[in-house]
Amino acid sequence: MKTRFLMEKVNPQGYVGMLELEKAQRTSSIDPVLKELIKVRASQLNGCAFCLDMHTKDARKNGETEQRLYALNTWREAPFYTEKERAVLAMTEAITCIADKGLPDDVYQNLRKFFNETETAELIMAAVTINAWNRIAITTLKMPAIDS
Repeated sequence: MKTRFLMEKVNPQGYVGMLELEKAQRTSSIDPVLKELIKVRASQLNGCAFCLDMHTKDARKNGETEQRLYALNTWREAPFYTEKERAVLAMTEAITCIADKGLPDDVYQNLRKFFNETETAELIMAAVTINAWNRIAITTLKMPAIDS
């Protein structure tokens, strides 16, 4: 496959807006490893090769283990994730597949057991942001670089 076009070159103003949204995520109080789990899981669900490549590498740089990354698509069955992480992963899946059921109350209430309102808002924005990036990368066929 070949990249259709680079959004940053064709629509720089829109791309800068996305970068500002991403930049806002960097100031959140959420653990960087948890933020990367959101990005990886949403990218798995959306089938975004570019973002999966980027965020699995970023997760490892932040201390995430290979074992947990490999098992992430089976997080409900795998014993490697805390209840707090499971709450975030359930939220991520609900937001990524928002047309299915929205963000169900039970998923939201479970998330709130672990996070205050500000942190919850930051988690929601992290999931929304990666979903937007996934959609840009997928529709433009942005390809990850092949590691040598």
